Formats: sequence, C-alpha cells, structure tokens
Amino acid sequence: GYLAAGRGLNRYRKRQLALRAKLQKKRTKSAKRRLKARARKEARHAANQNHIISKTIVTEAERTGRGLSLEELKGIRNRVRLRKPQRVALHSWAFAQLADFIVYKAKRAGVPLVFIDPAYTSQTCAECGHVDKRNRVDQGLFICRECGVVAHADRNASHNIATRGESVWNAGRESRVPATP
Repeated sequence: GYLAAGRGLNRYRKRQLALRAKLQKKRTKSAKRRLKARARKEARHAANQNHIISKTIVTEAERTGRGLSLEELKGIRNRVRLRKPQRVALHSWAFAQLADFIVYKAKRAGVPLVFIDPAYTSQTCAECGHVDKRNRVDQGLFICRECGVVAHADRNASHNIATRGESVWNAGRESRVPATP
C-alpha cells in the first residue's frame, strides 16, 4: 500500500482555505475575480498532484509486475459521515479524477486493474477476517477483537482491498476459461 497524499498537501490546502476565507470576506468585485483565478489555480494544482500520485502508483505496479485494485469510491461523499475538518479535506479532493488518471495510465502501461466494493474494508481484520465496528479503534489504529492483531488502520484496509482485488481478478479469469469437456 502506497500512502499517497502527504502532509505537504494538507498544509497547502489549509493555506488556500485561509486565503479563500480572507477574499470571501472582502466581497468586492476584484476579490471575486481573484477568487475565480484562485479556484482555477487550485484545480490545476489538484490535477497535477493527482497525475503525480497516479503515475507513482502505476509505475510501481508496472515495475513490480503487480495489478492494482481500487475501491469503488463513487458516492463516497454520501456514504461517510465525518467531522468538519475531515469533511473539508474529503470534499476538496478529486477522488474520481485520481481514479480516472490511474485507470488510463494503467491501461496505457498494460497494468491489470480491478474495482472492488469498499464495504467493511476498514472494519475487517486482514489476518483473521473478523468484522467488527470496534476493531477500528480510531483514525489511525486497528486492533482486532478476535485475534488481537494491532495494525495501522490504512495498512490493514489496504491489505483487505488487495485481497478482494485478487479474488475479483481470479473470479473474472475463471469465468473466461472455457469449460473442459
């Protein structure tokens, strides 16, 4: 699992948020104009970051001869309930764009890719498969109630996504194999 968007990006977002707030408070014609320009600049920055992240992911998969499995994140904004600071981060991230970039770059590089259903990936133990809401202790910590394994929450979820991706991939392969007479 490659833990993508880093601290630098979050710092950038916070700064942009403050600048936007300052301009929005002014409510002048030139402030509105500056806000529009700022929005375009931020969109370009986000797209550029998405290109960098997707390229890193696809190149790594190609280099190690692996496939990719992505969560089907369409509708994530309606599914998850978050506190305000996380909501801001979630809504200012172009998930669909990142997924699109990964898809076209993977296709171009010939890297196999599958989409999986993300349901319960963060509550399931990657070791024993036990599912419990309480397994996810907090944002970054996963402790299984069944086998007691302690893991980084995102790392645990990414193992589950990888496993699901593998089974989806294998199921797809088997369904294409002609039946032996």
